[in-house]
Amino acid sequence: MSNKIYSNTGKLTRFILRQDRVRISTWIIAITLITMIVAPAFTELYPTAMERQAIAETMKNPAMTAMVGPGYGLDNYTIGAMMGHQMLLFTAIAVAIMSILFVARHTRVDEEEGRIEMVRSLPVGRLSNIIGTTLVSFGTNIILALIVGFGLFALSIESMDLMGSILYGAVLGVTGIFFTALTSLFAQISSNSRGTIGLSLAFLGLAYFIRAIGDVSSEALSMLSPLGWVLRTEVYVNNYWWPVILTLAASLVILGIAFYLNSIRDLGAGFIPSKPGRKTATAFLQGPLGLGLRLQRTAIIAWAVGMLLLGASYGSVFGDLETFFVDNEIIQQMLPPSEGYSLTEQFLTMLMSVIAIFATVPPLIMILKLRGEEKQERTENLLTRAVPRTKLMGSFFAISIVTGFIMLFLTVVGLWSAGSAVMEDPISFSTTFGAAMVYLPSMWMMIGIAVLLIGILPQGTSFIWLYLGYSFLVVYLGGLLDFPEWLANLSPYGIVPQLPIEEMNYLSLLIVTAISIVLTIVGFMGYNKRDIKG
Repeated sequence: MSNKIYSNTGKLTRFILRQDRVRISTWIIAITLITMIVAPAFTELYPTAMERQAIAETMKNPAMTAMVGPGYGLDNYTIGAMMGHQMLLFTAIAVAIMSILFVARHTRVDEEEGRIEMVRSLPVGRLSNIIGTTLVSFGTNIILALIVGFGLFALSIESMDLMGSILYGAVLGVTGIFFTALTSLFAQISSNSRGTIGLSLAFLGLAYFIRAIGDVSSEALSMLSPLGWVLRTEVYVNNYWWPVILTLAASLVILGIAFYLNSIRDLGAGFIPSKPGRKTATAFLQGPLGLGLRLQRTAIIAWAVGMLLLGASYGSVFGDLETFFVDNEIIQQMLPPSEGYSLTEQFLTMLMSVIAIFATVPPLIMILKLRGEEKQERTENLLTRAVPRTKLMGSFFAISIVTGFIMLFLTVVGLWSAGSAVMEDPISFSTTFGAAMVYLPSMWMMIGIAVLLIGILPQGTSFIWLYLGYSFLVVYLGGLLDFPEWLANLSPYGIVPQLPIEEMNYLSLLIVTAISIVLTIVGFMGYNKRDIKG
């Protein structure tokens, strides 16, 4: 009986591996390459102990703690300690996203598109697909861990020894394994791929928020988050292995539950059943705009809550930030207040660039939903009726633009509200609002590129995520790693005036807005002319 449950798992595993060999290789190469570039960059930027200690002082402030995790080894801030402290969390998040997308693709997406039903018509066990998916994902994460671990050691940087490098890789691998197990569980609970990916990403975001707030105010709160666990490894300083073992044990327990639920549920069903729809659609739902909103209603609400919490988590540390600045002479020397502006307002500009990039993710998801519907072969069903293509794309475009503004606005509300509650002299709402909204043209340009890709090159829509990742890299790490300025200028987020510290540059914003309009118009023209294949 047991053999029937997982029969031919090996063949199915090899098939899954063959299907995604290019995608897996791309993820591994990209994550490894970025890691290998950053480590030597630290040695060039901070060659002396004095320079490293100066940077260590900036890492003690609550905003940086919330962003990258609690500092460790700050009394002797070696290159290894810098690498583990500043890079490990964001690299682990990238690995988590890789695992979430992979597992969702080979579980719920395959099930929705009927491929699992076809596979099960063959002599394949009920658990063969989920076991095969898990094995490939586990293998990918283990290989990534080994490559990154031994790769970092091969750089021969003095403070990055073999044990620390292996632990660095192990943290990445075990994070991927944890989110592999978690996504496998959500694939059983949810009844569709959107729910699976949404729940998994929401858990990842919640884990980040809990860790951020906990790292600043409560160790116990941080220990509720798996991201809080892995940061307690203190790589290259104390090299604790218990968080890796704890995360691995939790992963196996979650995976066991996922396997059990998979074995007892009906194909196509989920343990959170879909609600039956209305017998007749409302007048609003019968148009492309209403349909687009209905399809993405849950995602919009989830992202709105997430962005509000993101803003609140950063705003909640502003009170401690003021105290930290007052007590820290080195910070005051490194960041002398601009005339009329506090040091906290200078940090606000740095936070806003990162927040604006995060806030661009939901509007991009909204506009790319149009391409997703085409791939699901549901668009042609609309276009065979009296629905112009411009109206169809325009509806998703309008949702994307409005969603982008709402996400940025809610982040401002969360940040300003939490900051005002903890600061003696809070930053005004108008200042916070202006610092955020100045990034709207950059967001429009990213949406414009997405429209262009959908209209001209639909197979290349994934490029927009690479460009957004590039923007995050040069904007967030550019200042830290002293990248050339022209690299930042290649991103629409790198040329935005940093309000309120810098003066408003209307010309650069007008240029970005004009480029956005041109990209959007060309994208609409292309969408009206090209073949719709589904």
